[in-house]
Amino acid sequence: MTDLNSKAQFLERLNITALNEMQLSTENAIASGKDVMVLSATGSGKTLAFFLPLVAHLKKDFKKVQVMVIVPSRELALQIEQVFRSLQSGFKVSCIYGGHSTRTEEQSLSETPAVIIGTPGKISYHIRNENIDPTEVEFLVLDEFDKSLELGFQDEMELIIEGLTGLKQKILTSATKMDELPIFARVDNLAVVDFLKDQANKPELALKVLHTPSKDKLKLLMQVVAEHPEGPTLIFCNHREAAGRVSDLLWDKGMSNGIYHGGMDQPDREKALVKFRNGTHAVLVTTDLASRGLDIPDVQQVIHYQIPFTEESFTHRNGRTARMKSSGKAYLLLSDEEYKPAYIEEEVEEVAVTEEFKMFDASPWATLYIAAGKKDKVNKIDVVGLLYKKANLQKEEIGRIEVFDHMAYVAVKRKKINAVVQLLKPEKIKGKKYKLGVDE
Repeated sequence: MTDLNSKAQFLERLNITALNEMQLSTENAIASGKDVMVLSATGSGKTLAFFLPLVAHLKKDFKKVQVMVIVPSRELALQIEQVFRSLQSGFKVSCIYGGHSTRTEEQSLSETPAVIIGTPGKISYHIRNENIDPTEVEFLVLDEFDKSLELGFQDEMELIIEGLTGLKQKILTSATKMDELPIFARVDNLAVVDFLKDQANKPELALKVLHTPSKDKLKLLMQVVAEHPEGPTLIFCNHREAAGRVSDLLWDKGMSNGIYHGGMDQPDREKALVKFRNGTHAVLVTTDLASRGLDIPDVQQVIHYQIPFTEESFTHRNGRTARMKSSGKAYLLLSDEEYKPAYIEEEVEEVAVTEEFKMFDASPWATLYIAAGKKDKVNKIDVVGLLYKKANLQKEEIGRIEVFDHMAYVAVKRKKINAVVQLLKPEKIKGKKYKLGVDE
């Protein structure tokens, strides 16, 4: 069990006063020494639930990988890495994922980290190339385990788990129940922490439906979006081609938005999420790729422009709103030939279609990019100092700042953004000039 003083310090660093009931139950289950399955809704705090007790097991001056966390997506890997770094435990962590420099990862792994977080493909790659010794790992976390299987990572996960011969404990997490676990997972004496049916934590989700002729479906979408101009709004399509078409049509109609799907290059996906998080885009058009495992704000409304094929997808999409006891809205847009799916058993409120609605203005925020990041020894404090001292900005004119390996993004009040670019162009950060501009 985590030392109380250390635990209190960790919570203080995260600005958390106390763990929730699910996190406490998970802590107790992990302390039992059994393999653990944690079933809890997206956004309920599963990452902290497994990391707090595992940090207590980490040994100083132990030059071996002690904890391995396997996740289905790059975005979730980075999100979990950030949680671990926020604990400020003093233990080294390496994050490895598709699209990341293999050479950079090899350098990071050469000085053995205590914790590895990564996607199945990249972890299996480094095991095959002997950059990771799987026999050292004592604790394995399979986060969003069902999603990794759904994305076709079974072979990679099987390879990884077969090599983890020194494991003491496995922890699996999911936001949905599985009928059975695959044999290769090799769970033993499983303790289940199930909070999926916890009515006390059940959010308030208002589900509504709108009907329209097929030719008017985009207009209907614009009506729903325009009712909540402050966002954030997620628009879900079933295919990346449909997402691209809807995004383009919205732009043509003067409605700014971001787009996110698996066919995009990783830097473009990353920028789309940055601008959605910082408020530059109040609307994100996406596929089911954004329904789970992303670090995005709790959205105000989810719009099903196309109805998902399965109840599970429907549940996960809606899970992006009304999280952690909050309220939210989900809309079904049905054209003439579409019907409410059978898996939606409850009565759904019908919303009237209106002919006239007011388009909302552009977001008050714009995104400034600076071609410098962590690998250039540039951090948030450097960026804030630059904006205060050289661009003459006030606190309320600076929004969210995100610093990546080789890039930094800052939300700046739109009315100031062009002046800021001109003021900063001749300036240096830590003695070096970097390219900067507005990310449209």
